[in-house]
Amino acid sequence: MNALLGACYAAGMALADAAGVVASALAPEAENKLLRSLRARRGLLARWAAHTASRDNSRPLVWWHAPSVGEGLQARPVAQAARRAHPAWQQAYSFYSPSAERFARSVGAEFSDYLPFDRAASADTLLRRLTPSALVFAKLDVWPVLVARAKRQRVPLALISATLSAVSGRRGVLSSALLRDAYAALDAVGAIDAVNAERLVALGVRPQVVEVTGDTRFDQVAERAASVNRASPLLTLLASDRPTLVAGSTWPADEAPLCAAWEALRDRHDSHGKAPRLIIAPHEPGASHLKPLQHWASRIGARAATLSELEQRGRSDDVDVVIVDRVGVLGELYALAQLAFVGGGFHAAGLHSVIEPAAFGVPVLFGPQHHMSREAGLLLQADAGFSMDSAAALQSRLTALLSNEDDRRESGARAADLVEAERGATARSLALVERLVSRPAISQRSP
Repeated sequence: MNALLGACYAAGMALADAAGVVASALAPEAENKLLRSLRARRGLLARWAAHTASRDNSRPLVWWHAPSVGEGLQARPVAQAARRAHPAWQQAYSFYSPSAERFARSVGAEFSDYLPFDRAASADTLLRRLTPSALVFAKLDVWPVLVARAKRQRVPLALISATLSAVSGRRGVLSSALLRDAYAALDAVGAIDAVNAERLVALGVRPQVVEVTGDTRFDQVAERAASVNRASPLLTLLASDRPTLVAGSTWPADEAPLCAAWEALRDRHDSHGKAPRLIIAPHEPGASHLKPLQHWASRIGARAATLSELEQRGRSDDVDVVIVDRVGVLGELYALAQLAFVGGGFHAAGLHSVIEPAAFGVPVLFGPQHHMSREAGLLLQADAGFSMDSAAALQSRLTALLSNEDDRRESGARAADLVEAERGATARSLALVERLVSRPAISQRSP
C-alpha cells in the first residue's frame, strides 16, 4: 500500500489499541460488543506468551485465523481434519469478534485467543511466539500488516473457503488500495467456486495460486446431520406427528412476517386436519427477544412454552409454539422439521445458514435479502429453497408445501442432494495446507 494510506492505517490501529485501555478502565463490565472487543485485547500479548509457553518448535504449527463464527465454521473442519491426519502438528487459532470466544474452544487448537490489532510490533511478537509453518485465513479476512510481516519471515500464507460477494465492500477503491498487496502475497488460495476465484484474482490474488476447493461448511453440516441422534432426550421430547415448521436464527424483522404467516396457516389447518406446529429459535434468545414472541402466542390463543419449560415438564404434545431459549441446539432441531425457515432474510444483517436444514432434506424458506448467500442461490436454482418477500407470500408457500407431500419431499430431496454434491472441500483444503507445511520450517528462514 502507498505510504500515506499505510500511515493512516497504522494510526488507526494505534488508536484502537489505546481505546482498549480506556474501555477496560471505564467500562470493565460492559456487554456492548465493541467494548467487549476492545477490553479483551488489554494484556493480549502477555496472554499469548502464556498460551505458547508449551510451544514445541521441533513440531510444525498451523496458525488458523477466522474473525468470527461464520468464518470459523469454514476453518474448523480443516483444523479438525488436520488434527486427525497429523497429530504431531501443533495448532493456533485466532479470532477477532467477541461472538467467536466460545466457538474458538470447539476448534481444539493448543493456542487460541483474540488477534491483536494489526500493528507491526504485535504481529512480530506473535510470529516469534508461534513460529508457524503456515498461516491460514478463512473466507476473506486478511490483515495487511500481519501478512507483510509474515511474508518477511517467509511464512507460507493461505486462504481457504475463499469467497467474495459481487457487492462486497472489499472491491471498493479504498479497500482495494489497502488490501491488494496482502492478497497478492498469498501463496495458496482455495476458492469456493470458479466465479469467486475470478473475483479474488480481480482483488489482487495471483492467478497461479488459486484453485477451486469448495466450501467446507457443506462437509460440516452433512456430517452433523448424519450424526444426529434422533433418540436423544431433546428430540424425543419435541417429536410430534403434527407438521412442524422449524424457524432458525430469526430476528424480530423476520418474526413479523413469519408469525403472521404461521397464524394464517394455523387458522386454516385447524379445520382441515392436524394443525401445524412452530419451533422458533431466535438468533439472540435474550429475555427482550423472547417476551414479544410469548405475548404474540398468548394474543392469538396459541399454546406456547419455552424449551426450558418443556424440559422441566417432560412433555410437549400440547404445545403449538416452542420458543427455544438457548443457543447450540438448532442444528439438531432441524431434524424435526417438515419445513424450515431461516432468519436474516428480512434483516439488515443478512441471511443465516440455509444449508443446515438442507442437509436434513428439508425445503428451506427465507426472506428477500439473500444476495450475499451463495448457498441460498444454489437452493433457489435447485428448486429446493424459496425466497418470500411478505407474510402473504410466505403463508402461500407454506400452505402449498404442507398440502402436497410429494412436492415437499421432492424439494427436500433436492436440498439434500445439493449438500451432498458440494462435499469434499475439507479434504481439498487440507491438501492445500499440507503442501504449504511441507515447505522449509521457519527456523530455517531468514529473520
